[in-house]
Amino acid sequence: MSVESPHVEDRLGWEKIEQEIQRLSEKIDHQPDIIVGVVRGGLIPARLLSTSLKVKDMYCLTVQKVGEERRVTSDITEDISGKGVLLVEDALETGRSLVAAEEYLAQRGAHVKTACLYTTEKSEISPDYSLEKVTTIPTFPWE
Repeated sequence: MSVESPHVEDRLGWEKIEQEIQRLSEKIDHQPDIIVGVVRGGLIPARLLSTSLKVKDMYCLTVQKVGEERRVTSDITEDISGKGVLLVEDALETGRSLVAAEEYLAQRGAHVKTACLYTTEKSEISPDYSLEKVTTIPTFPWE
């Protein structure tokens, strides 16, 4: 459950990101087989979570906006059926890209859990794991 938090800075530094990734990893109550980052924002949090959770298998998915729809435009060629996947984004504004990526993975037989650092009021979904709801998404150091 997320609570609106005004304390997240407008611009986050690497030290703060490392602390936030650690807080997020402590909330994850299962051991995924694979971590998948949504390109672009989810790549670095996914990589940091893979280290924190000691998960070596990692992939990325590109999701493009086409009108109001989101479409996965890359492919994971490995057989992921029956695998536990942690799908990662940095933050969810609407969450539509995460939904598209989650549907793609589920169609391939993966058991998907979702994670992000922050969500907003506009987010149309609630991830399985997140830190808090924010009024505005901060600028991450990789932007």
